[in-house]
Amino acid sequence: MTSVVTKRAAPASTRQTPPPARPGGPARRRRGGRDAALWPLALSLLLLLLISCAALGPLLRGSAWWWVCAMAGAVVLVGAALFRRIGLPRAVIPVANVLVLLGTMTVLFAGGTGLFWLIPTPQTIDVFSGLITDGGASIVQQSTPAEVTIGILFLLVGGTGLIAIFLDLFTMTLRWPALGAAFTLVPLLAPSFVIDGGADIAALVVAAIAFLLLLRVDVYVRRTQTARHPSTGAGSLRAYRSERPSGRGPIGGALLVGSLAIVGALLLSTLAPAFTAGGLVTARTGGLLFGSGVSPMINLGQDLRRPKAGAAFHYTSTGTEQPYFTLLTLDEIIGLNWTARVEGADARNTVDAIPKPFGLDAEVETVEASTSVVIDGVNSHWLPAPARASSIEGLTGRWYWDSRTRAIASVTGNTLGQKYTVSSLELKPTAEQLRQSNTDYPASVVGNLQLPADPPSIIEESAREVTADTTSNYDAAVAIQTYLRSSAFSYDTDAPVEDGYDGGGVGVIGTFLEEKRGYCVHFASTMAAMARTLGIPSRVSLGYLPGVKSQDLEQGLGQYNVDSHDLHAWPELYFVGIGWVKFEPTPGRGTVPNYERAAVADTPNAAPGGAGATRAPALSPDLLVDDSALERGAVTQRVESSNVLGILGLSTLVLLVILLPAAARRMLRGSRVRRIRSGKAGAGLAWTELRHTSLDHGIPVPVTETPRAFAARLKRLRTVDPAVMEALERVLLAFERSRFDRSQASSETLADDLTVALRGVHGGATVGIRFRAIFAPASLFATLAAVLRGERRARTIAP
Repeated sequence: MTSVVTKRAAPASTRQTPPPARPGGPARRRRGGRDAALWPLALSLLLLLLISCAALGPLLRGSAWWWVCAMAGAVVLVGAALFRRIGLPRAVIPVANVLVLLGTMTVLFAGGTGLFWLIPTPQTIDVFSGLITDGGASIVQQSTPAEVTIGILFLLVGGTGLIAIFLDLFTMTLRWPALGAAFTLVPLLAPSFVIDGGADIAALVVAAIAFLLLLRVDVYVRRTQTARHPSTGAGSLRAYRSERPSGRGPIGGALLVGSLAIVGALLLSTLAPAFTAGGLVTARTGGLLFGSGVSPMINLGQDLRRPKAGAAFHYTSTGTEQPYFTLLTLDEIIGLNWTARVEGADARNTVDAIPKPFGLDAEVETVEASTSVVIDGVNSHWLPAPARASSIEGLTGRWYWDSRTRAIASVTGNTLGQKYTVSSLELKPTAEQLRQSNTDYPASVVGNLQLPADPPSIIEESAREVTADTTSNYDAAVAIQTYLRSSAFSYDTDAPVEDGYDGGGVGVIGTFLEEKRGYCVHFASTMAAMARTLGIPSRVSLGYLPGVKSQDLEQGLGQYNVDSHDLHAWPELYFVGIGWVKFEPTPGRGTVPNYERAAVADTPNAAPGGAGATRAPALSPDLLVDDSALERGAVTQRVESSNVLGILGLSTLVLLVILLPAAARRMLRGSRVRRIRSGKAGAGLAWTELRHTSLDHGIPVPVTETPRAFAARLKRLRTVDPAVMEALERVLLAFERSRFDRSQASSETLADDLTVALRGVHGGATVGIRFRAIFAPASLFATLAAVLRGERRARTIAP
């Protein structure tokens, strides 16, 4: 009998032990099969990443950037898969992924400074630092859709690579695909905080479908691994194993979670804009990335329509006339919208010394002026400053001037609390100098002649009609200004909203020329567009009127106060030998510059009566604002309550997302204890909770281990007092007895013992493990994985 057993055992031993001559063969086949099963999961991750990056499309021009991001994401994810194929330890793969991303960015952006073009050097770090600064400046300064500069592309590729690393870490290494996919919400929801309408619903739905596919592929991979290697499968990673699958099955479970993901994505697309409305990020509808104190073109009217103005800043000036304060200049038309085209922050363009405007003839009279400004409530990355600034002193933070428009901006700072002095040049060209200006425009200005492919015909027709008798560009500009300031037009902040032509886009101009009612945005953009149809370079500046002179002796009679009702838009036209010249076509707002005052002195510029209309001649500097009768004694908060509510709302959402796993796990534990205490459940559920709590605290719970062996190991792993050990022993005995005897132990005693045992498991862990157990409970994610596998939640745990 013994010999028979020996003969039967020998072949089994031979089958289980690899032959000495081929010690590595079976292991290599096993690793290859396991890694082959992971390739569909890696491809699913790449698909989800590419779809989420495509959601940034409304914010950026063109599509070339997407292909570069796709390449970077593919390099990281495919590289990670290859690392697993060659058997690299799991703990090393995330570090290797970071090195791959760093090498990829060195090849793409370092300009040959890397060792062998691949390994970063100190020079490479300097290049990267400059690209980060340039990218941040371009994001702050540009409008949407933004031109993808090399700095922005660097940030996009780096962000895509980091998301790919986190996707691989959580999905492939930790096998938590649902948690890893959360990182793709960054590009998916980014448009919600920049443009109107929230995130693209179509993109969210497609991404949710890709997420559903990822979960389904993860189920497939787990089953494939378990089928090929049942002894090393995923069973030891589960918190529990059900005895039989439910009727819903794996597809049903995946569909359930996928449906919840799609619904959640749609809800997020509607919630996200609510957090930004009102100023958390007030650049909306293709607008400029202003801070919370300033709104771009289409929202400027909302600031003007506020019943009470908020203080912006106050200043004193030595100039011969009170200046307009420029924030930003819109010099390019994209589609039908005026937008800004900025070069980004150049470290050489510091504000301590700004060169004179290019092309200014020496014959043109200039006057140096000094303006001291104290910010009261403007919160922006753009600095309000008089035109043609030559230097700025007293600013805190890093500020730069833009090479194209001379706008002053900061990458990291803002205007709140700033006190500074601006030295600037006032131009005093004569009308004759303006008339004699030729049309030999420099290359940098030629782009300011462009118009959309098919603008409304009324723009050019009106321009030709009102300038028919002029003989120079200057006379044509004055004629357009005279026409817009005439009694045919009315200043009205409400009519454009009521009649649906609010904003300053080229498409809106046609309606405005027919309705002849609007506010500064309409007048400025209309004059600029009409000038371009006549071959005169033009652009639109946004900023503030000079404000109202203070009558407070304590403040000083030379002080001027500027508030949010002084927000304004005005056109600037280019004249060779002089540069950009300001015009004022808005009736009842601002002052007509001296060089053309004589040409329009006899022209009626009052608006007809009516709601929102203003009847006023060209105003003196002391009476610039048509709504100066508004109460100015009470100043609104510097940061509006809507901004605060938006920040609080977003912070609350982030906090809820962080606390959601902890809250769900706590509710589940409490529910189980209450059921046990009420007698509705018994020792089986108590043992389940003990195992789940152990899993949360990093203690493996293999399903092949007997309850008594698990309890013994738990006692060895945790230093517990005698009371905890006794409670744990009583829970174990109750569970073992329940498997053979339907009678239950005292529910009160069992619940108390379970509570003591759970406290012992938690108290015996380190601080880090306890933190992870609370905020990232492993048993909760294991439960989700079981649902996706179509398994019914078992009330007891098989030993």
